[in-house]
Amino acid sequence: MDPVRNPYAPGAGQRPPELAGRDKQLTAFDIVLERVARGRPERSVMLTGLRGVGKTVLLNQLRSSAVSRNWGTGKIEARPDQELRRPLSSALHMAARAIAMTHRNPERVDDFLGILKAFALRATADKGMRERWQPGIDVPAVSGRADSGDIEIDLVELLKEAAALAGDVGVGIAIFIDEMQDLGPADISAICGACHELSQDAAPLIVVGAGLPHLPAALSASKSYSERLFSYHRIDRLDRESANQALIAPAQREEVKFTDAALDALYEKADGYPYFVQAYGKAAWDQAPESPITAEDVEVASPSAEEELAVGFFGSRYERATPAEREYMRAMADLSGDDGPVATAAVAHELGRKPASLSPARDGLIKKGLIYSAERGTIGFTVPHFGRYLRSV
Repeated sequence: MDPVRNPYAPGAGQRPPELAGRDKQLTAFDIVLERVARGRPERSVMLTGLRGVGKTVLLNQLRSSAVSRNWGTGKIEARPDQELRRPLSSALHMAARAIAMTHRNPERVDDFLGILKAFALRATADKGMRERWQPGIDVPAVSGRADSGDIEIDLVELLKEAAALAGDVGVGIAIFIDEMQDLGPADISAICGACHELSQDAAPLIVVGAGLPHLPAALSASKSYSERLFSYHRIDRLDRESANQALIAPAQREEVKFTDAALDALYEKADGYPYFVQAYGKAAWDQAPESPITAEDVEVASPSAEEELAVGFFGSRYERATPAEREYMRAMADLSGDDGPVATAAVAHELGRKPASLSPARDGLIKKGLIYSAERGTIGFTVPHFGRYLRSV
């Protein structure tokens, strides 16, 4: 088989050749866009799931849907060491530029950009010259709006102004936030407060977030009403039919087929996780001498796929952990035969330690995005099959 024609694309956030199994989320988002455009109240959207299930890919596809309706959009990736104000300013600047192309009142656009600039400059107002940052907005800052320094107050004022700008031309604005669980408590609280105000006014602006499974808990801890504020979509592994579609459709476009036994073997190997589907599909294609790709081809190719996953998907994450954190994860792996969540008390018992003494390791792993608090008193891996990987090395 010609490796140049190999259609499969395992990669972080890289769109697969066939976005299978996500029609429900795509359709629901189209309804949100249409309702907002008609002035009807609608909730912002949150996507949650483990790593490797395609949250970033779906987030990008939802953004494409908004762009196709001439909405202003901007996207950021949250980081634990970065406050929201600066990246959000850049995202809103991008959204405003898209809207400005059809807005008939340049002064109105400049007024909003002046407010946005004032909001952005608060990120560096109290810092020394070497740390100051300019947002690249070529209009004077407008003082008195969205520049109090209180992120929750400022964000409500700014997003209301942004929504009004979009409403002038009959479109909306969508801000996409990846890795949303990495936002600080103050920033999460500000987003919840702003979305609450916007939804009450049926303003044409929504936030679309994506994050790990504990994102809903982080939102709820910030604002009790967040459980009703957002539309939550849990992104999980693909069912058998969707996994088959993700493999068959790209191959058909290259006039290549799979045997039924090959599809059985691939689903067993990948367990329905989209990233694994792409990884094993790519390896099987490269190994197969000709069409159709057989179960034997899959078996021969599997070590190559597993080696790539061990280095790039699992190993790179394991290397980020300290020795104490690795010990904690190995205990988790030994306790969870199915890689499901385990009790923190059981991990402490496995290691012969008091639970309180393990808090630094547990908290460090959570901050690094390697584990998450599934529910009170339990902990789970953010990466599917990570426990199985740890038990094999």
